[in-house]
Amino acid sequence: MMASTDVDNRAEGPSRPQRSYERIGGREGTSFCQTLIHLLKGNIGTGLLGLPLAVKNAGLVLGPISLLCMGIIAVHCMRLLVKCSHHLSEKVDRPSLSYGEAMQYGMENVSWLRRHSQWGKQTVNLFLIITQLGFCCVYFVFLSDNIKQVVEAANATTFSCQMNSTNQTQVLVPSFDSRLYMLCFLPAIVLLVFTPDLRYLAPLSLVANLMMTASLILIYFYSLTHIKFPIDLPKVGRAQDYPLFFGTAIFAFEGIGVVLPLENKMQRPQKFIPVLYLGMSIVTFLYISLGTIGYMCFGEHIGGSITLNLPNCWTYQAVKLLYCFGIFITFALQFYVPAEILIPPVLARVQERWQTPVNLLLRTLMVIFTCALAVLIPELDLVISLVGSVSSSFLALIFPPILQILTFHPEGALSPPATVKNVAISLLGLLGFLTGTYVALEQIVARNSLKHEETFSSFRVQ
Repeated sequence: MMASTDVDNRAEGPSRPQRSYERIGGREGTSFCQTLIHLLKGNIGTGLLGLPLAVKNAGLVLGPISLLCMGIIAVHCMRLLVKCSHHLSEKVDRPSLSYGEAMQYGMENVSWLRRHSQWGKQTVNLFLIITQLGFCCVYFVFLSDNIKQVVEAANATTFSCQMNSTNQTQVLVPSFDSRLYMLCFLPAIVLLVFTPDLRYLAPLSLVANLMMTASLILIYFYSLTHIKFPIDLPKVGRAQDYPLFFGTAIFAFEGIGVVLPLENKMQRPQKFIPVLYLGMSIVTFLYISLGTIGYMCFGEHIGGSITLNLPNCWTYQAVKLLYCFGIFITFALQFYVPAEILIPPVLARVQERWQTPVNLLLRTLMVIFTCALAVLIPELDLVISLVGSVSSSFLALIFPPILQILTFHPEGALSPPATVKNVAISLLGLLGFLTGTYVALEQIVARNSLKHEETFSSFRVQ
């Protein structure tokens, strides 16, 4: 027992990151600032642009308060994940663990779950795949909606950024259905995911990050300078819309999947918790501020993405195009995770000469699958809410508290209040999953039925 304790204590020291980087080739780890930038990038995407609509669904007062509470809980769950990973990696003498591996070794801590511990890893990986492919579906819808709007307004785009009375961009030249735009993007995205190594995309990714940052600054500027007073908006939204808020908000807090990889790659992993708190404080501030300011600016007419409410002038058309370019490049980064989980086991069963064609074929089929899902549900706000409710709720709220119970309770190292707190967080996530999924699916069915009725009515009139 003493020898084992000495080994565990040594694992906590400087040798832990050194062993980790010996394992992956002796590469130096990331610095504090680099890790902070990666953490911000992993949490800021299309979900941020959908938060003004989320605040509308919750209410002008209840929405920001709920976002703050959800941010605190999400960061706490990230902290739990890191803490459990440290404890389990020392226990099994591994330099680092993935999210799935942490759940696997946590289940091995419980005697009656030990035989099925692989299920824990597979379940976490399944939800990671669902989440990442869900992001890709959202990207298809986001790209198609924004490019469609730019094309339809191209003939009327001016240097004047005045808007009409409804605070919405006026569509002047009807264009194709958004589904056709998704199909137009399909070949380009297939070629993008053929990139053999993400390092080749690094320069484009840097440019994309700069473009998205500039776009966000302009969106903030426009929203702040066009708030109309007095503000007469509901302080608390309708109860039946709150599950949609939950799905969109938990979708926005999408970064828990990158927490352990970032921590494992730091030069000094013991500094990761300050990075986590600082980074997520910035993220939560951005979420609350843009969600609130965007709703105050555009009111009841806010779209599934705030970019859809920007006016027809060259400045803000450029904002849409720049953000679309950033999302296009980010598609490859989000696609990388499910591809790395699903494709290698298949290639291991294929002869070496067929591995490259099979790899490209599988990537193509996965992109086609995400495009097909986006075509079936071309509603940006509902796709975001559905993906958040179905998968993000499990990864961000349900699994981490359960993992802490599995890791520490069998050892008698978890107090009853901590156990009750973990159960409460998991039940909150489960409630959000059930209600958010139900309401999102109900709204999808209702909107599709309404569209079919409108199409049928227009056909009869003709």
